[in-house]
Amino acid sequence: MERNDIIDFKALEKELQAALTADEKYRRENAAKLRAVEQRVASYEEFRGIVLASHLKPLEQKDKMGGKRTVPWNCCTTQGKTFQDVATEISQEKVRCQPETSAEFYRDWRRHLQSGPERYQALLQLGGPKLGHLFQTDVGFGLLGELLVALADHVRPVHRAAVLGILHSLASTGRFTLNLSLLSQAERESCRALFQKLQAMGGPRPMKEGLSQEEQDLKEQSGGPQEEERLLQELLGLYQLN
Repeated sequence: MERNDIIDFKALEKELQAALTADEKYRRENAAKLRAVEQRVASYEEFRGIVLASHLKPLEQKDKMGGKRTVPWNCCTTQGKTFQDVATEISQEKVRCQPETSAEFYRDWRRHLQSGPERYQALLQLGGPKLGHLFQTDVGFGLLGELLVALADHVRPVHRAAVLGILHSLASTGRFTLNLSLLSQAERESCRALFQKLQAMGGPRPMKEGLSQEEQDLKEQSGGPQEEERLLQELLGLYQLN
């Protein structure tokens, strides 16, 4: 066997584990959706809450008040640590969001990216093409709204082009129209506010130092503000806001 034909078992194991994690998440959330439908929940918010809490386990008799709790009721919490301990550790840890799969992104988004600014910076760091690759099959239930909220709350004029690129990549993911229809009212308002901010940021740009007016005009014609405006109008249609 040639050197180039050597199988990287570690990489295969990592890929298999990520696939198993994603499959488990899908089956768990799908089962929660079916339960919510059978229970005839009164509102979408209640339906969404049931799905998002699908990873929680019910308390057993020995875990209830008055007895010693030996089994964690939430499998996603850190055992033996208070909320303050975990919050302190997270604030002191340098967040590194470099996921290779959607499952790794879910993990980092929930575990390490606790604040809005952290989530916004992580999205900018990954960029539209990477996010589009991670979620080419599906963004995942509930996540699209959280991404839009993070962008809406922290978008800055200097990041306008990058945010437009992220929104375009998200709109190209699988089942985007379905995920868009499942946004909560608050998430829809955040989405609308995001596009209003992006529109307001589309005014005249200050001329960069060292460039003549002619050079500035040529630079803009090669894919600057005009291209951004064209993309913005396209996105308004994709996000059903026009």
